Amino acid sequence: MNKLRPPRDSADHGWFFGYGSLVNRATHGFGGARPAQLHGWRRTWRQTDLRPAAFLTVVPAPGTVISGLLAPVPGGDWPALDAREAAYTRVCAADRIAHGLPGTPQIALYTIAEGAHGRPAQSHPVLLSYLDVVVQGYLQEFGEAGARAFFDTTDGWDTPIMDDRAAPVYPRHCALSTPERAFVDAHLTRLSAQVQQR
Repeated sequence: MNKLRPPRDSADHGWFFGYGSLVNRATHGFGGARPAQLHGWRRTWRQTDLRPAAFLTVVPAPGTVISGLLAPVPGGDWPALDAREAAYTRVCAADRIAHGLPGTPQIALYTIAEGAHGRPAQSHPVLLSYLDVVVQGYLQEFGEAGARAFFDTTDGWDTPIMDDRAAPVYPRHCALSTPERAFVDAHLTRLSAQVQQR
């Protein structure tokens, strides 16, 4: 896949596909977002020295379909979005996304280049405050079935998870309702995830 260049047509500033925290509308101000499906990719937890905690990326996985949100890039300001997604590489994914948009819009997703990330370790745990935000987004957009699918189409649940709910480290954390928190905890138990106190 080639890196996506900003569109030349001012009428179409391009779109991006979010499969993690971007699914939670409370974490951004991108208007016009809509559900979409990415074909041939799967989420996984990874680490990079560019960030202190593990985070989600997507890797090619034939036959896998994941849901997420597709949103227009306001004013075609790709640099601002690139800054938000620092440590990721922006790639063109229009041919992999089922979206229902007219024409042939430019669509990007953010992933980590092969060889630029590794498996998370004790030094790079998953932040529970981050995971909470992601799952809350899936619950709101796709219901419990869609949120369960998030867990089932994500690899790396043997990654250490740091329980920072009492003092969230993730800067875009959102408060969960009691049912939302119970949903997250139940699926982490189902997947035998290792949740550790901060």
